[in-house]
Amino acid sequence: MRVASEYRLRRRVQFHETDTAGIVHFSWFYRYMEEAEHALWRSVGLSIAPRHATVGFPRVAASFDFHRPLRFEDEFEVHIRIARVGQKSIRYATEVTKDGHSVATGSLTVACIDKRPGAPFRSTPIPSEIAERFEVALPAPDA
Repeated sequence: MRVASEYRLRRRVQFHETDTAGIVHFSWFYRYMEEAEHALWRSVGLSIAPRHATVGFPRVAASFDFHRPLRFEDEFEVHIRIARVGQKSIRYATEVTKDGHSVATGSLTVACIDKRPGAPFRSTPIPSEIAERFEVALPAPDA
């Protein structure tokens, strides 16, 4: 069984991700974080939204602080790590870097909900077959 605490996703800025100033629009950082999250789940043999899933993971909190701009065709890295695995939620910490410099830092919290037909829309414990695939990452050396 594969277990992960972090994932690094390499990417390049696409033209449609930029605004009229030629800078990546802030909303794309949330998409980058989510793309890295999905890659993290795939790295341990899971999908965050498999067909016929009985649980789902809606976003309940997300934030970013921006430090430098990204521009069209910049190559960058999204580093996502598990900051906390609770009974009913997972919190990620993310850093976007370019050439070793921090571009943005953020966090994302997802809650586990019951998706079965007729079930009330509320949080539920993360199934053990999912929770056991993730472990909290050690803090970054400069944190």
